Amino acid sequence: MARLDNKVAVITGAASGFGEGMAKRFAEEGARVVVADLNSKGADRVAGEIGKQAIAVTTDVSQRSEVDEMVAAAMKAFGRVDIMVNNAGLTHRNGDMLGVDEDMFDLIAAVNMKAIYYSTLAVVPIMERQGGGTIITTASTAGLRPRPGLTWYNASKGWAITATKSMAVELAPKKIRVNCLCPVAGETGMLAQFMGEDTPEKRAMFRASIPLGRLSTPLDIANAALWLASDEAEFITGIALEVDGGRCI
Repeated sequence: MARLDNKVAVITGAASGFGEGMAKRFAEEGARVVVADLNSKGADRVAGEIGKQAIAVTTDVSQRSEVDEMVAAAMKAFGRVDIMVNNAGLTHRNGDMLGVDEDMFDLIAAVNMKAIYYSTLAVVPIMERQGGGTIITTASTAGLRPRPGLTWYNASKGWAITATKSMAVELAPKKIRVNCLCPVAGETGMLAQFMGEDTPEKRAMFRASIPLGRLSTPLDIANAALWLASDEAEFITGIALEVDGGRCI
């Protein structure tokens, strides 16, 4: 029996990067998957590559109405939601904290923070009726070991980690587990912004800060998320799992 048989997962930011990795890995293990992303073409591509056990939903997670529509689409297609993955994320370019304008700050807060609130409002009542579920958020090593240059992004991920822990305690009586992942920088569309510029020299500098000597990959994150989503982790809640090659040591 596959590890996610009979389970339905909603994954935001699933048109590329870590989210795409999770969507495909979850499907390999039997899950039916809602591939949600603002990039509709990318979401369609990923869902198409997975096949009949996936649907694509175009979703702006900064808008509550669209998050509600995403969850409604999951219920219409599959009849339940067992796993909610808050993976969509946004960062400002690495640089002076004073150079981040208010519009960018507000967008980071909406995507990295408020979207978790929106999805929680949408899925917790469903999970409670079902007798349980699991919520996973893609946070970051930046929320645990912040460094200069990404201050407002770092702060948003620290918020996500604290929200995860508080939600875990409050939702435990409902048999809803809540955890987050803390990846180190990886091969995703946001890498250039994390580094300020994508050059061989910058990549070498980032790799040098990771004891295992490489950046993260979507499969690294997907395998960690798969474990947290599976029944193998049924006694795990409230953790911020570092998937970072030793970066946070």
